[in-house]
Amino acid sequence: MNTKFFENPALKTRIKSSSVKIQEMAFGYLLAPFCAMISNAIFGSYLNRYYVDVLGWTKFGAFATLLPMLSSILVILGNIMVGQWIDNTRTPAGKARPYLLISIPLIAVAILLMFMTPRSGANGIQMIWIAVTYNLYYALAYPCYYTAHSSMVSLSTRNANQRGLLATLSNASTVAAAGIGASIIVPVLLQPFMFVTGADGSLDVDASYANWRILAIALALVSAAGVIFEYYFTRERITEEAIALGIKEEKLPMKKHIDACTKDKYWWMVILFVLVFQFGQLCKNGSMSFYARWMFDNVMNSSNPEATSATMMSTLGLVGGLPAVVGMVVAWPLANKLGKKRAIVMGLIFAIAGGLVGFINVNSFPIVCAAVILKGIGIVPAQYVMLALISDILDHLEAKNGFRSDGFTMSLYSAIMVGLGGLGIGIINAMLSFSGYVNTGHAVDPATVTLIDDVANWTGNIIYRQMGGTEQVLAFVYLAIDVITFAVSIILLWKLDVEKYADDDRKAILEHQKQAVLAEGGTWVDPEERARLEQEQADREAEEERIRELKAKCEKQGLNFEEEERKYQEAKEKRKNSFIGKLLG
Repeated sequence: MNTKFFENPALKTRIKSSSVKIQEMAFGYLLAPFCAMISNAIFGSYLNRYYVDVLGWTKFGAFATLLPMLSSILVILGNIMVGQWIDNTRTPAGKARPYLLISIPLIAVAILLMFMTPRSGANGIQMIWIAVTYNLYYALAYPCYYTAHSSMVSLSTRNANQRGLLATLSNASTVAAAGIGASIIVPVLLQPFMFVTGADGSLDVDASYANWRILAIALALVSAAGVIFEYYFTRERITEEAIALGIKEEKLPMKKHIDACTKDKYWWMVILFVLVFQFGQLCKNGSMSFYARWMFDNVMNSSNPEATSATMMSTLGLVGGLPAVVGMVVAWPLANKLGKKRAIVMGLIFAIAGGLVGFINVNSFPIVCAAVILKGIGIVPAQYVMLALISDILDHLEAKNGFRSDGFTMSLYSAIMVGLGGLGIGIINAMLSFSGYVNTGHAVDPATVTLIDDVANWTGNIIYRQMGGTEQVLAFVYLAIDVITFAVSIILLWKLDVEKYADDDRKAILEHQKQAVLAEGGTWVDPEERARLEQEQADREAEEERIRELKAKCEKQGLNFEEEERKYQEAKEKRKNSFIGKLLG
């Protein structure tokens, strides 16, 4: 990669502080990633239903099952390729951030093409188009963004508290995109637009297809804007650390990274944990729209089941997302008190107990909501602390091996987060096809249905619902799979005690850096001391500029400078003593 290209002042980060500040937290790790990932979150909830109900891809037989499953191989390879690029990249912008820029046109074009599938002509043309565009997005465009995005927490800073906060916010953006955006806002505002109900109550495929093309343009623009903001409001301090110390890092072959990672037991524990935990979450999210449409008694009783199911899905997303909102505040203090691993394990035990509540009555909306809330509370530590735990392991590997393997590790993390979605879709499609799923449901005489509580108030002659086998499949994939993965995750994490090595790892990393600097004939300066001096200079310059601006403002508006300065200092002290201020130190 051309490093001089990133010396252009227009491409420099807007984050100047050597310490993490509110601006970086709010824009770089929360708002910008939310916008960048909202498209993928919507696809996670609705793309499969678009393929099934609008394009009718179940008519392609095994294609609907095999494409997402086989594409997972390409997704994994794509993520590993990007991870190798990151590990061997060194620019003034960092090693991961350049790939945020590269991903912008790829994501925009891929999203647009996914929803340009021709609806007329041979099935073979449609299958080729779907296969190519699906993999363009999931195996190339999104891995280019998400692998770089996932690497940012571990490369942002070595300060444990600040890194923990960034990990919390980074995961909050993911949770918000899926839980608030795709599961709450979209069902209420957009589901009737995405799946248009005709005059006879059936799906209007033509109108739905046209509306999805409009939506694709909006999603492409929002995603591109989000990635741009994330690039400008993040900073790789750890990469800059090596550059500032004059350490020449050789480009290592992937085999060396693979050997370094796979020989460490803690690396295996956390990677398998991410794999198992995310599989359960992706299966649950991928089946939510189907479950909300076909499983609840009050949806079956509705005269407009599509609109009612949208309300049900939005409510499920809301009640499931509320614990995540609260968790954004309490997750890191809880992890600090209990330890990261212990907080995650205790939460998952609670989530298992809560998940079992849903099986009291799988057709009761209140009972399923209760289960979703309890599971949401239990998985809060896993959602928010996961990246910080991975960062601890990456530091541990650096201390052992003398080099970092962020790119390879986060490429696998990204492959799991993205690739498992395809595997989950394939499994869901296979189970639905095997069970006899029909996108319009089966016509049923209300008098013969015992699961509906309010048949007496039904004014129509027939209702449409899935057969019993399909309902059992939906109950399993939405309510049971994630509970099973919680139990497996607890087993995987039980002996992960890497946190106890944090201080020793930091000392070993500093010693590696010192020896590298001395070997190059340089002068060793402790990175913390260098960062302190850099921060003091930046603070002095910022303070001088602030005073100049305040004096100019007072002179222009006829204000008293001493009085305005006093107000500023009081507000500054208040911010310092606030919850976030104390966490940032």
